[in-house]
Amino acid sequence: MTGAGGAPGEGGGTAEQARDAALRLLTDRARSRHELTTRLTDKGFTPSVTASVLDRLTELGLVDDRDFAHQWVRSRHTYSGRGKQALRNELRTKGIDPAVAAEALETIDPEDERDRARELVVKKLRSPSVRATASTDRDKVLRSLVGMLARRGFSQGMAFEVAKSELEAVGADTDGLEN
Repeated sequence: MTGAGGAPGEGGGTAEQARDAALRLLTDRARSRHELTTRLTDKGFTPSVTASVLDRLTELGLVDDRDFAHQWVRSRHTYSGRGKQALRNELRTKGIDPAVAAEALETIDPEDERDRARELVVKKLRSPSVRATASTDRDKVLRSLVGMLARRGFSQGMAFEVAKSELEAVGADTDGLEN
């Protein structure tokens, strides 16, 4: 039985409807099996219909958590400036197995992660208000930069080291600061 707009009613929907819904979700972006299961369940499909449809899509190679995790890590690190800690949390919420997540996170070279953190700090330091504050209150700017990197999932040690180094590069005196 279908509800308004062809959505499944209270009795669930057919496998064909579930497959169509899953394929529509996959046209936007790759999704984990967990995400698809949640979305199809929310649409009212029964667990057995959802499982059979997702099993078939997995056989066809359209649902692949390992591939999804690698794509997600590469994209979010490159375009959103996320560090490994944030990416690990994102993958966990998407239902990715911790071993698969660890494998995907290993594709980020530590030097690449440091370079990405540096790019984010340099971009922030280009702001006239931040540069002005850096010349008068270096501790405040340093805390702000470290906090920004920490919120993006970079380790505290790396965040401090990169922020301090880039502040020194723009002439702010950071002598005497400690990890």
